[in-house]
Amino acid sequence: MADFHFDTLAVHAGAQPDPATGARSTPIYQTTAYVFEDADQAAALFNLQVFGNIYSRIMNPTVAVLEERIAALEGGTAGLAAASGHAAQMLIFHTIMEPGAEFVSARQLYGGSVNQFSQAFKKYDWHVKWADAIDPDSFKRAITSNTRAIFCESIANPGGIITDLESLGRIAEDSGIPLIVDNTLATPYLIRPFEWGAHIVVHSATKFLGGHGNSLGGVITEAGTFNWAASGKYTTMTEPNDSYHGLKFYETFGDFAFCVAARALALRDLGPCLSPTNAFHLLTGVETLPLRVQRHSDNALEVARWLELHDDVAWVNYAGLEKHSHHALHKKYCPKGAGSVFTFGLKGGFDAGVKLVNKVRIFSHLANIGDTRSLIIHPASTTHRQLSDEDRVTAGAGPDVVRLSIGIENPADLIVDLKQALSK
Repeated sequence: MADFHFDTLAVHAGAQPDPATGARSTPIYQTTAYVFEDADQAAALFNLQVFGNIYSRIMNPTVAVLEERIAALEGGTAGLAAASGHAAQMLIFHTIMEPGAEFVSARQLYGGSVNQFSQAFKKYDWHVKWADAIDPDSFKRAITSNTRAIFCESIANPGGIITDLESLGRIAEDSGIPLIVDNTLATPYLIRPFEWGAHIVVHSATKFLGGHGNSLGGVITEAGTFNWAASGKYTTMTEPNDSYHGLKFYETFGDFAFCVAARALALRDLGPCLSPTNAFHLLTGVETLPLRVQRHSDNALEVARWLELHDDVAWVNYAGLEKHSHHALHKKYCPKGAGSVFTFGLKGGFDAGVKLVNKVRIFSHLANIGDTRSLIIHPASTTHRQLSDEDRVTAGAGPDVVRLSIGIENPADLIVDLKQALSK
C-alpha cells in the first residue's frame, strides 16, 4: 500500500477483512497460542524458516496489524510492538548493546527516558553520554569507538525543541552508527525521521498514536538502510546465533533484520509483549491520527499565541510561534504544525505553577500527553522530580515550567479555562 496517501494508510495499512468471519474491523485475537499444521510446520516456525504465529508473547495477529500500519506510516520496512514506549526502547538497546558499550543521547528528553538511560541501563553496563539537542556538533564530540547509537526525540518532551534530524543523520552516517529517533510527539503525520537519515524510530503509542488515553503500547520501526555488518560492533545482528542453530540475522533477513532480531531474541526473552486488546484500541486511534494531530497543532498554536500576551506569563516555548528560535526548524521538518505539547513559564515561579494546575477546570492534571483531552502538569513537581535541579533545567523542566498537551476541544474554551485559572 506504499503508493496510497497517509490518510488512507492510517485506516487500511496492514489490515484486511477477517478471512474466517469477514469481519471488517480487525478482531481482537485474544489467544495465547496457535495450533500448528503439523510437526514440520512447527519446526520451521521455531527455526525462523517461515513466518507465522507461535505464541502471543512473540507475535499476535491483532498486534501484527498495528506493527504493519505504523511501519507503513513511517515509511519503514518492518515494525515491532511492545507493552509500552519504555519497553520498546529496552528492546532496541538490548538488540544493539553489549556490556560496557555506550550511546549518545540528547539530554532534552522525557524524564522517564532520562531515568531509564542513566539509572536502569547501568545495571546492564550500558552507558549514556549526554549531548545537547540544540547543538548537533555536541553529539559528534561525544562519539567514541565504543559508541553504538545516537538517540534523540524529534520534538523534545517537555521542552518542545525541534531536533535538526538531518544534521544528526549525517553525523550518524559518518560515524557508522544508527540514529534512533523517538517520534512520539511529532508522529509520522508531522515528521517522518527516516526521510532525514534516521535508521530506527520508536513511539510511545500510548500518546498520539492511540490518542485517547486508554491503552499503553510502544512501537519500533526500522528503515532497513543501516549496514549492521560494516563495523563489526553489532554482533547480535551479524554473528551466528546459538538460539537458532547458527543463524545470522542480518545475513538472513537483510533490510528487516533488526525487527526480526528484536522480536526473536529481546521480545522472546524479556517478554514485554503488547496485549491484543491494547493493540485493538491503538489501531482504532491510529485511524484518526491525521485528523487529530492537525487539530492538536492548530489548537496549540492558538493557545500559545494567547499565553504569549498574558501579563503573568514570563515566556512561551512553542516552535510554532514566529519569534521562537526553532521556528525555522519547524518550517523545515514539520510545516503542517509544531505539535500539541509545549511549555510556558509563570512569573510566580514554582509556587505559581503548582497553584495553576489546581485551578483549571477543562484541563486535566495528569502525567500523560497526546490525549483528545487537554492536559496540564507541572513537571518539576511530578514527571521530572526524580532529577536534580540542574538536570531538570537542562531537560526543559525548570521550577517555573508548566507543560500543556493541547487536545481537540474548542480552543476558545481552553483559553477561557486558562484565563480563569491564572486570575486566581
